[in-house]
Amino acid sequence: MALMVKMRSPAHSWARRLVAAVRCTEWATGGKVSARRFGSQRQLVMVEPSPTAGVAVLKLKNPPVNSLSLEFLTELNINLEKLENDKTFRGIIITSDCPRIFSAGLDLKELCGKNPAHYTEYYKALQNLWLRLYLSNLVLISAINGSCIAAGCLISLACDYRILADNPKYVIGMNETRLGLVAPFWFKDNLVNTIGHRASERALQLGLLFPPAEALQVGIVDKVVPEDQVQSTALSVMAQWLAVQDHARHLTKNMMRKSTADLLVKQRDADIQNFISFLSRDSIQKSLQMYLAKLTQNKG
Repeated sequence: MALMVKMRSPAHSWARRLVAAVRCTEWATGGKVSARRFGSQRQLVMVEPSPTAGVAVLKLKNPPVNSLSLEFLTELNINLEKLENDKTFRGIIITSDCPRIFSAGLDLKELCGKNPAHYTEYYKALQNLWLRLYLSNLVLISAINGSCIAAGCLISLACDYRILADNPKYVIGMNETRLGLVAPFWFKDNLVNTIGHRASERALQLGLLFPPAEALQVGIVDKVVPEDQVQSTALSVMAQWLAVQDHARHLTKNMMRKSTADLLVKQRDADIQNFISFLSRDSIQKSLQMYLAKLTQNKG
């Protein structure tokens, strides 16, 4: 009997990888389970099978800086939901397909000169993304291969483990105050749960962006590795997490995180209204417009 199990295991593992590859290809090529597209028809999220059975690699692909537009947030939510519902997968490695950047955070163009209905739709999509990531049944590992800023940092914080490339030009953190903005309370809660209250207070008030060595020291990432080892390290770490029984691991994760997520769930509407009220201030709109104009000049 043991011999039969040993003979079947490689084939079973190969079959699982094949199924995963076919499903990821369907998503990428617009098969029947492909993500809903907007007018641009661009593929903003790439889902690929990894060399490890049961693990998908989700790549952020909204150049140049993976800014979180409404289109991008919606496609992320759709793809994450599909992976959650597909029993083929037990884990996801989230990384970037854009050089030198994981994500620069919110798309500020979505926050300027729009109406309250648009702000509501946009902010709900952001809330949904965080809740989906933070409470995911799957093991989520963030393979941070570039700078990871503001809401981009939030994506990585919502994962179970964070690996940052050791490049002095890469930074991670929440810099909202530098733009005259205030991070939502659930951004703060996730950061506090990761690095502690005092370190979070200092980081949020000053809008600190940590280079790799400081990021590791403060605990906002779990590991710093050479840039060419980020993906292989993510696979190695994933194997450690997948060695634990899924059911027990997820129940433990839910026990640790549900109370934090519930704080948002119970006051989602009030949180949206606070966001719209703050964003609609003339001073905030002018500040954002000035910052966008400065970015445009720098590009020119």
